[in-house]
Amino acid sequence: MKVIVCIPTLQAARFWSGLWSSLEIQTLQPLEVIVIDSASTDGSAELARDHGCRVVTIERSEFRHGGTRQYAAELALGADVIVYLTQDLVLADANALGRLIAAFDDASVGAAYGRQLPRPGARPIEAHARIFNYPKISAIRSLQSVGTLGFKSIFFSNSFGAYRRRALEEVGGFPRSSDFGEDTVVAARMLQRGWCLGYVADALAYHSHAYGYKEEFRRYFRIGQLHAREAWLLREFGQVAGEGRRFAMSEIRYLAKHAPWKIPDAIARTGMKYVAYQRGRRNPRP
Repeated sequence: MKVIVCIPTLQAARFWSGLWSSLEIQTLQPLEVIVIDSASTDGSAELARDHGCRVVTIERSEFRHGGTRQYAAELALGADVIVYLTQDLVLADANALGRLIAAFDDASVGAAYGRQLPRPGARPIEAHARIFNYPKISAIRSLQSVGTLGFKSIFFSNSFGAYRRRALEEVGGFPRSSDFGEDTVVAARMLQRGWCLGYVADALAYHSHAYGYKEEFRRYFRIGQLHAREAWLLREFGQVAGEGRRFAMSEIRYLAKHAPWKIPDAIARTGMKYVAYQRGRRNPRP
């Protein structure tokens, strides 16, 4: 199975050593690594070229989460499976990529994503988000999973996600204009077309963020915009309120054990996320 890795970058020099060191030790080596660099000025493109990557530079104004990944897919012509990584991710061991690609031994799997662990030194709220969203048990989800999982059935992450080229093309690729949630849209379309999604819990990578209030607000505002623009996601796969409540209760239980002084902060963030999401729903334009 031919595998090509695609990495969008912007001012990635400070992350490059960690990412590349984890890539070059993989037991499964990709046919090629394609870097789409958004006119970085810190030497990101040069670092990638020096390590043998194919580098394509675009203007920062041209970057779109969906469109840029679709561009990368069109460049990755020799691939049976296209793997997307983000610049700040570090594969946790030498078998991470091979274990992710093994999911495609199942001919029904159109896309698969690995388990993201909290980065070393992650704070409790940051760590819980990874623990909640990336459990220890692998799963294969199909359209029938919607009955039990609801909206969670289309959860996916392009930070460490892979796509069978044939399945990606069958659903029309990534939405070019999308600047958020392109992975969710493609995952939903794949389930509708009869493909399955794989979650590979033993394909491990370190990746998490310590969002401030402003960043958290912006993120949930954009989620609200996505759900307003792509209203069919909620119609077909269920509402998100139940999942939000489960996350909030899980977070409080986790903090009660590990950092009880953070509970007021978590409650305040939950309220802020709700406000941001609702504002995004009312303002669907990007």
